[in-house]
Amino acid sequence: MLPPEKVVIIADKAPKPIGPYSAGIRLGNLVFTAGQAGIDRATGELVPGGIEAETRQTLTNIKYVLEAAGSGIEFVVKTTVFLRDMSDFTRMNAVYAEFFKEKPPARTTIQAAALPKAAAVEIEAIAVIPQPSGG
Repeated sequence: MLPPEKVVIIADKAPKPIGPYSAGIRLGNLVFTAGQAGIDRATGELVPGGIEAETRQTLTNIKYVLEAAGSGIEFVVKTTVFLRDMSDFTRMNAVYAEFFKEKPPARTTIQAAALPKAAAVEIEAIAVIPQPSGG
């Protein structure tokens, strides 16, 4: 049996990748997002407002990638959060909880020495693509 085809996800609403990688990959009924930061697609720069604003934009960017793949934030099963400073954990976590209100995904959070564009947070996600109901 052949493995499922690897499909590159292009999300018009999310920032374009800043290197040789894809914003997302669909493999079968799974979607793997690249790490997203709080970058505004229109400006290509980090949103102002600190960790809360960056976390909100980061998760919105992930939402856009997942939607382009036929999934959604509610179908995320695993995230990895990279923080520039672990002292931002509580404030990041409060915004994160706004996006994952019920049945939150499994998560790993680590402090990174540095993130692209000097971001305060970067998050990657794995989600399932729901199967259509009925027929």
